[in-house]
Amino acid sequence: MLAKRIIPCLDVRHGKVVKGVNFEGVKDVGDPVACAAEYNRQGADELVFYDIVASHEGRGVFLDVVRETAKQVFIPLTVGGGIATVADMRDTLRAGADKISINSSAVKNPALISQGAELFGSQCIVVGIDAKRNGKGGYTVFVNGGRIDMQMDLIEWVKEIQARGAGEICLNSIDTDGVRGGFDIEMLQAVCANVRIPVIASGGAGKCSDFATAFQQTGATAALAASLFHFGELTVAQVKADCRSKGIIVR
Repeated sequence: MLAKRIIPCLDVRHGKVVKGVNFEGVKDVGDPVACAAEYNRQGADELVFYDIVASHEGRGVFLDVVRETAKQVFIPLTVGGGIATVADMRDTLRAGADKISINSSAVKNPALISQGAELFGSQCIVVGIDAKRNGKGGYTVFVNGGRIDMQMDLIEWVKEIQARGAGEICLNSIDTDGVRGGFDIEMLQAVCANVRIPVIASGGAGKCSDFATAFQQTGATAALAASLFHFGELTVAQVKADCRSKGIIVR
């Protein structure tokens, strides 16, 4: 069995790490390079950086953050936000990212998944998904930071993502994001049952045991969180210790 991964996520806006609830009420947390270095020290398995404004003007500044982080942190770094072309992917990888995360751009241009996988390898391509219950027993896909409902069925989308060669899916539940009531177990179960590629659980971690619960009840191969780690309520080591105490293999 593959060891489960614990992944801190850093949302970056204008060079600062920020965090909000349900994509709103965003506030500054700190310097991204310093945060990344601390998570590296704590034993995080990977890091995710999202440029949440991803404006054309801010892209250069954000890649500077990636370059500086890559000099100081020696665990895999996934970078997303505003990556809309193969050239954007190449620039981000050259800046020091190990993986590219695409979300809205993949929904609007699914061929980007295939192109990225072919050029850089499936292992480099992570497709992020923001999804929400549709009130009819299923889930629909949103883009633009969870603001626009694309009226796309989540399960059909994850099947296409896999078929197009993505190496991993990062599944964020808008319903649970930032609420800290636990990961969206039902949504995770539905997605994991329909794909073979790794699925990262995202959105909703509120206490140490939420990570183990996600691993015990779903096929998720990794769990991602922001608030719990950023505000010092939990360390990566504490989460891993809790998982190990429950018989879950972690790195």
